[in-house]
Amino acid sequence: MDSENRLGDIEITDPQAMRALAHPVRLAILDRLHRYGPATATRLSPDVGATPSVTSWHLRHLAGFGLVRDAGAGTDRRQRRWEAAGRGFRFQAPEDEEGRSAARALSREMFARYGELPSRWAAEVEPGLDPVWQGAAGLADTRVVVSAEELAAIQDGIERVLAPYVTREPAERPTGSRGVRLLRYVLPEAADEEQSEDEQAGEQARERAGEQAREQAREQAREQAGEQAREQAREQAREQAGGTR
Repeated sequence: MDSENRLGDIEITDPQAMRALAHPVRLAILDRLHRYGPATATRLSPDVGATPSVTSWHLRHLAGFGLVRDAGAGTDRRQRRWEAAGRGFRFQAPEDEEGRSAARALSREMFARYGELPSRWAAEVEPGLDPVWQGAAGLADTRVVVSAEELAAIQDGIERVLAPYVTREPAERPTGSRGVRLLRYVLPEAADEEQSEDEQAGEQARERAGEQAREQAREQAREQAGEQAREQAREQAREQAGGTR
């Protein structure tokens, strides 16, 4: 797995690793390690909903795929400390069916885990925020009509903006900084979904423009053909006139 990207995320490309991570306890483990740093299985246990021994087993499984690693000895040398291998993780659906199936399994588990996060935040966190942070928070639902290449460029642009804030050292953070969760869903619509009126109008305009261009091309072709025919007739007339003299 590769972590060479702007945000320092682990790139998951192995379908087996995707399936390994598609588990509520393992996603919870990574969440805690990303947010709070190195921890033992005993420390993680109450937060991930598993016993220390089961949590330890899940940690070893994640380590087998390079998602977590040994963090070195802590104050209690009898317990092993673990840390996340990257700031976060990302994955894309491979082209083969096995890979796509594994990516769907991980996506479904992530949607199940994070789907209720905004409503929990609204009920439990937002009421206690001071007005400055309440004003800075928010939700957005934006629909765009783009090509796959343009969508990739949009995502790349978002990461360019985020990268300096994600990768800077703690000492570089301004006074008063706090953690902010940015959830980014990018959901292409099905190709056969009904088009909006604007899209239909745009499609019709493109069709009309295309038909006009084709008609102009046909008209030009007819004019050229007519001019060639007239030129041939004039040439024949000149030849006949020359033959009668």
